Amino acid sequence: MSTPDPQVTGAVFGPEWVPGPDGMLRRRAARVILLDEHDRVLLVRGHDVDAPDRSWWFTVGGGIDAGEDARTAAVREVREETGIVLAPDDLVGPVYTRCALFDFAARTCRQDEELFVARVRSTDLALSADGWTDVERDVLDELVWWNLDDLSRVTIEVFPAGLAGLVRDVLVWDGTTRHLGLARE
Repeated sequence: MSTPDPQVTGAVFGPEWVPGPDGMLRRRAARVILLDEHDRVLLVRGHDVDAPDRSWWFTVGGGIDAGEDARTAAVREVREETGIVLAPDDLVGPVYTRCALFDFAARTCRQDEELFVARVRSTDLALSADGWTDVERDVLDELVWWNLDDLSRVTIEVFPAGLAGLVRDVLVWDGTTRHLGLARE
């Protein structure tokens, strides 16, 4: 594996991404399944900086910064990516954990995720991309509230895989954190 150019890597990957013993970039992340009063889920559509024709839907969230816990990171990421302000106590869970291996910016990356649920009233919100970083402005395309039936029929990739069913399973959470294992995306 070639050594990445730190100028390119730093421009795309933040400081929370660190090389593991195998050289693969990795980070811990917190994600939020944001649900509205109609059980719709808010998702982000993005694309790869190196493959702009490939896009996918995914839950709101991102890397856990140094000194943060997963709840604090989840609340911060929701605010930055959507403009929605939550408190850590608004989060339920983590309802899921998982490890994702994916390609981005010509690198294979590993992300260890904790997924929470939060409820908001979409009628009370104005979504905002004002908190997006320069990289997010380059690779994030839109925020959309998805009805679960429509989401289950989407033709582009959705992460985590089977998200509509995963959301249905936690509409009323039983208190058990489910481990989704390793996903190659």
